[in-house]
Amino acid sequence: MARSLGFFADLEYSLAAKLYSTRWLPRSYRKHQMTMRLFQRAADAGHLKALSTYGHLLFHRGLSEQDKAQGASYLLRAAQLGEPKSQYQAACIYEKGCHTYRRSDEKAVTWYARAGEGGHYLAAMRLAEAYAHGDLGLLQCESKSRHWRELAFANAKRAHESVQELAKTA
Repeated sequence: MARSLGFFADLEYSLAAKLYSTRWLPRSYRKHQMTMRLFQRAADAGHLKALSTYGHLLFHRGLSEQDKAQGASYLLRAAQLGEPKSQYQAACIYEKGCHTYRRSDEKAVTWYARAGEGGHYLAAMRLAEAYAHGDLGLLQCESKSRHWRELAFANAKRAHESVQELAKTA
């Protein structure tokens, strides 16, 4: 039973992603509604990429504070499941604060560190800058700044190599 639910969540996510990226009916309200509904169904079934994508869309493009709060909730669920892009978004949410989630330097640093260690370039760079300038309640530390900067460049190099490998196989 659980495998079939995972299959349908994968299917709904794939269809939503295709609808989202297609140029067919670019300003269609119905297409948008169907896409968002499919993303939500897959996210509610626990699909990791759907949690991240749907949360991101709601948080950054939602019209109401309720949409943004719901988007942050989905992003935080994906972050807790280990998705680096969502961990970076969670860090940004806590760094800036929002209607539902108060600003917290400690939580922001934690999420930036998890995302940076998970391969997210921008998260590692943000920590490098934070240690270089003493942001986010951190003490200035050149060695920690250097560590995070080196990790960021290693993450970027790995990402670039992955893209090249995909290009070769396509």
